[in-house]
Amino acid sequence: MSATAGQADGVRSLADRFGIEPGMVVMEMGYDDDVDTDLRDALTDRCGELVDEDTDEVVDAVLVWHRDGDGDLFEHLVDALGPLADNGVVWLLTPKAGRDGHVEPSEVAESAQTAGLQQTSTINAGRDWSGARLVMRRGSKSKK
Repeated sequence: MSATAGQADGVRSLADRFGIEPGMVVMEMGYDDDVDTDLRDALTDRCGELVDEDTDEVVDAVLVWHRDGDGDLFEHLVDALGPLADNGVVWLLTPKAGRDGHVEPSEVAESAQTAGLQQTSTINAGRDWSGARLVMRRGSKSKK
C-alpha cells in the first residue's frame, strides 16, 4: 500500500481518518447547506461522488448528518443499515457541543445500541462537526 504525500509526512487526510478508499461506495444522508464542504470534498476526491439514500447499491460506508431536530436518530440509523455491506461502517456526523443542532452523546449511544450498532471511535470531522464511527455489534443478526 502506497502512502500519500500527507501520510508520508505523518499527516492523515480527512478521507484517511474516515477509512475511505478509492473504489468504495459511500452513501450520504441528511445533507443540508450546513454540512462541512471540506469533508465532503475530501471524501469525493478519494472515492468519487457520494450516492444518495435512494441508491440500489450495496454501500461500504454511510455518512449520516444528523442535528437535534432532524427527527428520530434511531430511525435514521436503521435507514442507514439497509444498503450497508455486512462489514460496512456508519459515520454519524453531529454538530459539536455549543453549535446549533448539537446532539447529546447519550442520545447517540442509546440510538446506536438500539439499532444494533456500537460506537468504536469519535473524530473531529471539521470545524463544526464531530464524527462517531458505528459498526454492527458482533453477534448482531444480519439485516439482509
